[in-house]
Amino acid sequence: MADRRLRLDQPRVEGRGLLPHFDPEAFGNWTERVARFLGTGRYLIMQTIAIIIWVLVNTLPGLPHFDPYTFTFLTLILSLQAAYAAPLILLAQNRQDDRDRVNLDADRDEAQQAKADLEYLAREMAAVRMAVGEVATRDFLRSELARLEPDRKPRKKAAREVHSDTTAVITAEHAPEAG
Repeated sequence: MADRRLRLDQPRVEGRGLLPHFDPEAFGNWTERVARFLGTGRYLIMQTIAIIIWVLVNTLPGLPHFDPYTFTFLTLILSLQAAYAAPLILLAQNRQDDRDRVNLDADRDEAQQAKADLEYLAREMAAVRMAVGEVATRDFLRSELARLEPDRKPRKKAAREVHSDTTAVITAEHAPEAG
């Protein structure tokens, strides 16, 4: 009898009971398939045809009537079908709600990550703009060159004179001597 004691330091081992064990995921998939089928046009057409045949067989004279009391058996069958269909549809809806909740949580996490990434990129762009603000821009260089332009013209003229003098000296040195 000591072996049957509950031990809190070990996981509980489930024994075989009288009730059958089933995989909840497999049962959930089956309920979704049934609920999906019950919501199709094919099912509605099949059920309509079955009810029409039931009514015709039980109302036409000369045929054996297996539901002679104002369709009591048909009412029982449809009630049983509704009694099983409603919980199956609810189970399928609950599973879909669970999936939607998980997807919503994942979407929320993804949106938060995207927002964090966007804020990081905005901070980085602001840092780049501040760094570029300290670098000389094209307009700044043009204004500085325009400011230096009056000072540059006399130098340019002097540079031309030096260049022409140097060219004259070089050509004179290399010119053939007349003799």
